[in-house]
Amino acid sequence: MSNLALVGLLVAALAIIAAVVAVIWLLRRRHLGRRALRRANPANDYAMRTDWRRSTGTVNCSSFVYFDVDRDGSYGVADRPMAGIMVRLFDGRGGFITSARTNNGGYANFAMSTSSATAAIRLPGDYRFSVSVPPGWRSPSANDTQSMAFRLAPGSPTGLISQDLPRPVGLAPVRSLAGRMAAGADATLSVLANGQVVERRTLAPACAFRFELADEADTAVITGGGLDRRLALSPYPTDLGLLSPQAPADEAGLRMIGFDDVTGRGFRKIPCGHAGLDWRNLNAMAKDHTKDSEGYVNGNVSGDHVAYTSSGYPAEFGRETPFGFHSVLLSAAWLKAEGETALIESWLGERLVASDEVMLSALTPLYYAPMLGQVTRVRLSTKHHWQMVMDDLVLAG
Repeated sequence: MSNLALVGLLVAALAIIAAVVAVIWLLRRRHLGRRALRRANPANDYAMRTDWRRSTGTVNCSSFVYFDVDRDGSYGVADRPMAGIMVRLFDGRGGFITSARTNNGGYANFAMSTSSATAAIRLPGDYRFSVSVPPGWRSPSANDTQSMAFRLAPGSPTGLISQDLPRPVGLAPVRSLAGRMAAGADATLSVLANGQVVERRTLAPACAFRFELADEADTAVITGGGLDRRLALSPYPTDLGLLSPQAPADEAGLRMIGFDDVTGRGFRKIPCGHAGLDWRNLNAMAKDHTKDSEGYVNGNVSGDHVAYTSSGYPAEFGRETPFGFHSVLLSAAWLKAEGETALIESWLGERLVASDEVMLSALTPLYYAPMLGQVTRVRLSTKHHWQMVMDDLVLAG
């Protein structure tokens, strides 16, 4: 083909494109003109709709996921929305359509619309919503997979409706109890439920232990070897750290330190003097202050604020007068840091009295309960310098 012929084809193609653009421009102007006339007429300000044939909107069909704190399979006042949970959408033949993670409010959103080309649900039929249950978790609500039927509904906002929304899906981690024994001492661990022993184990010297807890378990008691301790179990995985003969914190004088009273706003560096302690590199932040912040949401167990290690740098709290360090709830700030290792070092003056490494999750707090009787400083750091979230710090004295 000659160069002249190629030039002719190019000119023809450009002419066609120009004509299409001109038609689109004219149609757009005509549409805007009609809309301007409607808006200029006061009779249209509050007009009753008479034509219900068209649907041009987009609405989210959402799967709601919550942390089932009491493990009863029903979303109640004790439960909390979960962020960062993956939910997948399939068509009626089992074909994968798309996926979404739950936001800070616990919702995985899937757009539905008969007019939007980008909506996930565009046609009538059966769709399946599947919540991805994290490893080591279960769904007490037993509905992590749900099917919904959608039918055409002209005049509705999206042109599609279903009989109902997917029912809330509850998730809960399998509870566990972990710790390490000091050398030269053995002890007996008893797990109680409503005052009755449901499990008893011998803890050997210089050994680490970890085992799952029965759903009904509410108390752990350690006796022997000078390690006598008693701990009310929480809904979360528990790590006792290194069990040593140091006298435990006096339970009669326990006080819980939260971070809601640091600020009524979204964010503030924790000032020295809060709760009578000195603070270094710790900030208080509302759980929804940062978008897509799974650990800040899931690590918040009371009120609206948590504390976290500023920019992932090592942080400390303490005072000159000794106090008891009973427990704290710790989480990773982001799913990208799932499995991050935290180092918690407790000092009495210049003497290191406890040093524990624990694994963090952005999905659930870890109940770290060393129950130390006397410390003056606690240092928190992470191996890979990701932010660590802290809530419900419990001290004595």
